Amino acid sequence: MIFPALFAILVGIGMIIQWTLSFFKVQIPELQTEPIRIKFHIAAEILTAASLLVAGIGLLISMPWATSLFLVAVGMLLYTSVVSPGYFAQQGQWGWLVIFGIIIILGITSILIVL
Repeated sequence: MIFPALFAILVGIGMIIQWTLSFFKVQIPELQTEPIRIKFHIAAEILTAASLLVAGIGLLISMPWATSLFLVAVGMLLYTSVVSPGYFAQQGQWGWLVIFGIIIILGITSILIVL
């Protein structure tokens, strides 16, 4: 289960980096226009990222709970990968839609490997 573990870890790290960079580059205008909604959204994304990281590490070291957490974490990821592209499409940032499409395909592939 190396591929699912590495997928989870890399995506989890990527999500944390993306939100951190966006925050420090002041690229989250919703913090001013919709602060409550975006804070809940960011919290959900960080929880997803943390779940992916823990599940991925758990899979690598063969922890008995890792498969269950992995399935939940990738489910969370698939949800955000379906919902989030609308934001970027609205802004005409089409490259993000490709990235989310790849994440969906790799996420489903990872689930099939784990099962």
